[in-house]
Amino acid sequence: MQPSAIQAGTGAGPGSSPALWRLLQAAVEIVQAVRSGHSATAALDRVDARLRSGAQALSFQALRNLGRAQALRQRLAQRAPPPPADALLCTALALCWNEAQAPYEVFTLVDQAVEAAKRSAAAKGQAGFINACLRRFLREREALVDATDADPVARWNHPRWWIERLQQDHPGHWQAILEANNSQPPMTLRVNARRSTQSQYLAALQSAQIQACAIGKQGVVLAQARPVHEVPGFDDGLVSVQDAAAQLAAELLLQGLPVPTGAPQTARLRILDACAAPGGKTAHLLELADAEVTALDVDPVRCERIHENLARLGVAARVLAADARDPAVWWDGRPFDAILLDAPCTASGIVRRHPDVRWLRRPGDIAQLAAVQAGLLAALWPLVKPGGRLLYCTCSVFRAEGEAQAQTFVAHNKDAVSGPAPGHLMPQTGGKADGVPDNLKGDHDGFYYALFEKRPGGKPARQDI
Repeated sequence: MQPSAIQAGTGAGPGSSPALWRLLQAAVEIVQAVRSGHSATAALDRVDARLRSGAQALSFQALRNLGRAQALRQRLAQRAPPPPADALLCTALALCWNEAQAPYEVFTLVDQAVEAAKRSAAAKGQAGFINACLRRFLREREALVDATDADPVARWNHPRWWIERLQQDHPGHWQAILEANNSQPPMTLRVNARRSTQSQYLAALQSAQIQACAIGKQGVVLAQARPVHEVPGFDDGLVSVQDAAAQLAAELLLQGLPVPTGAPQTARLRILDACAAPGGKTAHLLELADAEVTALDVDPVRCERIHENLARLGVAARVLAADARDPAVWWDGRPFDAILLDAPCTASGIVRRHPDVRWLRRPGDIAQLAAVQAGLLAALWPLVKPGGRLLYCTCSVFRAEGEAQAQTFVAHNKDAVSGPAPGHLMPQTGGKADGVPDNLKGDHDGFYYALFEKRPGGKPARQDI
């Protein structure tokens, strides 16, 4: 357990760090929002900027241990207290149940959790109850933890249906997936290939005494995460933050893609990045290829994020706010050489980065999102020119959003041929899983990739829309 710059005191002096009880209050608001069915990201946006970083760290750790915490609370008090007090109690239990991983000394956490209750209008009357439960937990920790080990939700900190789905989809890997989901994600950067190389950037980091290692072809993993604006070269467009598994998208789409012939002004590849926000993959495509790229997203606000990211990197694309499933509204009638479809999904492959997702998703979401994915594939495939390709990807480990979706697509589209792609990539905290490219060793998220190439004799869509 590393000492923290955030103190447990009052935090009242000018420029002093926030008091731990204040950070706990903010973290509890995020946990309570998630338990009520709301996004942690939205709840975090409402937190005072001075508390945001610390509140995020505490709430995310609590959400990664929420299954265990809820099981322990049921042992300590079968009848749940009012929601604000219950969220505070569960947050404190989630942070201190495993002393080796606790962000502070457990007695400090307990003391400050009680202080947070005393200073909270919603939980003030429950301070004595919270104190009694947490003190009992400290006395009986080993027995209480052992008693909850038999509960799979407590053991794996995922909903029961999620665990059962992984056991069904990945019988040989489900435990490793859940363990990876509960780990801290790395901060991975993508070096802008138009500005530098992986080796050059690693040398620059070494000169700045920043530890890092290479992953993939343009990826760099920092040994210690830091605010993006403190990352050397980030503000100048030298690097972007992007997980190593996500960095495969542009490479897979472009690898071996024939360059059109003709005059220079007409010989550029036409590429569509569907569901493009916030623009990471759009930018990567432009960093690797001299192409005419259209970035499409249904959300106009998120399209602004695409513009911002492209401007920082010094590249340009045609950005459209429209529904990819309705080409009649946005398509100019000219077929694309390649389409990247990073489809909406359950985000089950990136839950270590977004630990609230596991508690927000419901079993029916998989089928609902799989239907959206199928609709997108059906709408976009006719826009691919004969001899062109479509790369389908999701940040999901569920087969209904990956392998099953791809198999159904090929079965219903006789002009589609499966190209080389890794398929399901399981989230990794080290080593190398089956099917992962040789240069993608180490930490990366869970993803799925399928590449479909259109037979040269396939019919293009009508061009008179």
